[in-house]
Amino acid sequence: MFASPDLPAAATWGRLRTFLAVYDTGSVRAAAQTLHVTPPAVSAAIAALEDALGTTLFGKSGRGIVATESGEIFAGYVRKLLGLLAEAAGAVHDADRGRVRIGAVATASEYVLPALMATFARAHPHVELSLSVLTRGELFARAADHVFDIALAGRPPRGSGLVTAAQRANRLLLVGRPGLVDDPLTTPWLLTGIGSGTRDTTLSLLSRLQAAPPLLTLGTSGAAVAAAREGLGVTLVHEEAAREQLASGELVSYSVPGTPLDRPWHVCATQEPTAATRMFVAHLCDPEQVGAAAFHTRVRPKG
Repeated sequence: MFASPDLPAAATWGRLRTFLAVYDTGSVRAAAQTLHVTPPAVSAAIAALEDALGTTLFGKSGRGIVATESGEIFAGYVRKLLGLLAEAAGAVHDADRGRVRIGAVATASEYVLPALMATFARAHPHVELSLSVLTRGELFARAADHVFDIALAGRPPRGSGLVTAAQRANRLLLVGRPGLVDDPLTTPWLLTGIGSGTRDTTLSLLSRLQAAPPLLTLGTSGAAVAAAREGLGVTLVHEEAAREQLASGELVSYSVPGTPLDRPWHVCATQEPTAATRMFVAHLCDPEQVGAAAFHTRVRPKG
């Protein structure tokens, strides 16, 4: 059991942030670099937390450290506490002086968000925007901890703590270099990295088709598209990630059963979005502000 019920008085928010930095990086030195403090300051903060809690949060593992069972449990609570604190800090400000913490999958961060964030920033220069890029699983796990105000990805899973505030049509296409003579189901398929929703969809499609083409992992959608353009194989990709190459003729779309796949983009928000978050969603849904890139309100956030 924890030694003291007065943890908030004994452990400042700074110590909690320090703990989470060590937990996420697995290193006192790396946490110190992230926080721009000295390693002894990080060690002192962790020692103070352990003393207040009456338990050990980290143990040695080779040359590094790993969280103990208590540390793993504590990390879940700390992440939620810090996420809620940041959310609360944003909620008390007027919309035009607030903040919007955005989380997105890689493809959305590269091909969907930049123009939308730019138009919003020009219209609302005093709103603080931040963007974190994660895999789909990591994104919604963090969203459940209130780390983000907005998540841009596919449909949110149950239990994520998010609802769809707006969405926009999107398709997954199978693309490759023009003039492909082999059957697309026997040509090498280029995959995005492990954890990618597009990768999971690709493997699921091949399983349904009972196809076993050679597979090559490239990492990002951009890398897969570039490799397809060079004739290395075909790739299932969000249409927006290959739009320029399709328009120029460098790539063409190939058809296999089940494609193209409809995979709308979902702008997801918390159940109680801040004023700045509601304003951001409204901006994304305003064709006068963002033109053809506009989303469509699906579930209007409360407030």
